[in-house]
Amino acid sequence: MRRLVCALGAATVIVFGTAGTAGAADGDAGFTIEDERITESSGLAASRAHPGVYWTHNDSDDGPYVYAVDGRTGRTVATITLSGIAPRDVEAVSVGPDGHVYVGDIGDNFGGRWPEVWIYRFAEPEKLVDREVPVTRFTVRYADGPRDAESLAVHPDTGRAYIVSKHEDGGALYAGPEELSESGVNTFTRVAAVDVWATDAAFSPDGTRLAVRGYFGGTMYAWRDGKPHELGRLTVPMQRQGESLTFTPDGRTLLYGTEGERGAVRAVELSGDQLPEGARRQEASERPRDGKGDAADGGTETSDDRADDRADDGAGEGEGATAVLVLALASVAVLVLAVRRAARLRG
Repeated sequence: MRRLVCALGAATVIVFGTAGTAGAADGDAGFTIEDERITESSGLAASRAHPGVYWTHNDSDDGPYVYAVDGRTGRTVATITLSGIAPRDVEAVSVGPDGHVYVGDIGDNFGGRWPEVWIYRFAEPEKLVDREVPVTRFTVRYADGPRDAESLAVHPDTGRAYIVSKHEDGGALYAGPEELSESGVNTFTRVAAVDVWATDAAFSPDGTRLAVRGYFGGTMYAWRDGKPHELGRLTVPMQRQGESLTFTPDGRTLLYGTEGERGAVRAVELSGDQLPEGARRQEASERPRDGKGDAADGGTETSDDRADDRADDGAGEGEGATAVLVLALASVAVLVLAVRRAARLRG
């Protein structure tokens, strides 16, 4: 299945080029991972301790390594070796509010063969240099049985860990205990269905939004009372094999990563209801004011303004739906050509 997705992704890149960068923010246009060791970047997380730096890693059995990548140059500024572990299928990374990085060894390409998986935690280093660090290992099981997953998101306020299971027909969001236990088994329980073939997920810096991406699409959720509430589809750029996702530190932009050599991390600026609450407040405070203390464009948002916003959002969703439809048709065409070629070879 992975080879098929990669082939379709490559075909999409050939057909559509770099169309997915159209929504990039001016101040953060993404970057390209330059490290030749990073060929299967499967997770992405913005550092809290080092602005402009992003944590990533390879998947499968690359080894116990996590890389700190400079978002301005795409170059690796530190390689962190996780001490005392032998990862099986690392698929995700997230940064918590406690100054720690969480690494999800949660992949299961057999669709639920492994009875338990693991989360590793290490402290973000004060200085970014190559080093080996001690880790805390947490054993994870699901309340309703084993399953495949590639998405780990730690809430930036509560520190609670969440996992989104991966299935082509849609997965589910699972919540861990309020605090992970080093000594016992941490049981993750189902919270809500997620209608995405999920390859990564991330909370916004203020914790009010949860973004979940897949290979060809994604969904943004408002986060209230420990549960997701769907806001709409994400504009996911066309990539070779879209695997990773994170918010920029200001919460205004989503960064989308892909596997492959010199993987391009694409930036897509958020707007409307998909903007986290903190970013919306910041945006409102930056508007020019008139003499009465109201925003120069009319001050308080009116019902007409909100209707316009919804119309704009709907237009964006329509464009996204069109792109998905075109992608689906292109994918079918690739498959048909492959089948015909195989038939000719057999003949």
